[in-house]
Amino acid sequence: MATAQLTASSVSVQARGFASFETLRPSTVKFASVGGGLSQRSFRGLVVKAATAVAPKYTSIKPLGDRVLVKIKSVEEKTDGGILLPSTAQTKPQAGEVVAVGEGKSIGNTKLDISVTAGTRVVYSKYAGTEVEFDGANHLILKEDDIVGILETDDIKDLKPLNDRVFIKIAEAEEKTAGGLLLTGASKEKPSIGEVVAVGPGPLDEEGKRKPLSVSPGNTVLYSKYAGNDFKGTDGTNYIALRATDVMAVLS
Repeated sequence: MATAQLTASSVSVQARGFASFETLRPSTVKFASVGGGLSQRSFRGLVVKAATAVAPKYTSIKPLGDRVLVKIKSVEEKTDGGILLPSTAQTKPQAGEVVAVGEGKSIGNTKLDISVTAGTRVVYSKYAGTEVEFDGANHLILKEDDIVGILETDDIKDLKPLNDRVFIKIAEAEEKTAGGLLLTGASKEKPSIGEVVAVGPGPLDEEGKRKPLSVSPGNTVLYSKYAGNDFKGTDGTNYIALRATDVMAVLS
């Protein structure tokens, strides 16, 4: 079996579904071909996106429409215990500070302003927006709808959801089967049930008015297994933020 190697000196990338590609080191990726040959066609499935670098001659970025410019929070380089993390193990940040906002959008004859302002700390969807390097820091240009909520403290449990987002405290995974067998960590099924902690004001209708959500804080809900964005509180509690349409039922 013939092999070929793809090398790079140090490539900072943002790739959907490839979180470990934040730094691609020399001779770390190998492609195997069956039958002896490796054509250029074999590389077409690999798409690597790098952050767009804005030249120093440009001193400001003004988002248009309903877009927001966010300065990305720095990636954690150490664990709480002080252990240095390699780049492949560093958690991709999902939070930052709003730097600038667009003029908003129109729904029918109604003009709607952006619901966040410069200086607001926000949490956004994991793969949202376009990353840019500007003024010596990494930024993200994304639509307002990709902002999950406002973070007023340093703990994710205090997240204030926006629009149609629902913030849920995830239930603990079952330790035993119905027959009483003890489950190991690997065999525990990821729970899809949790308690609603907070909800957004609701989506906008065609007249620009808010439509209240059908769930409320305190509800125990069943939600779609692969939806939303997962977060961990400072005390180790697991949370998820998702759209109201991903909540399938209220349990009682």
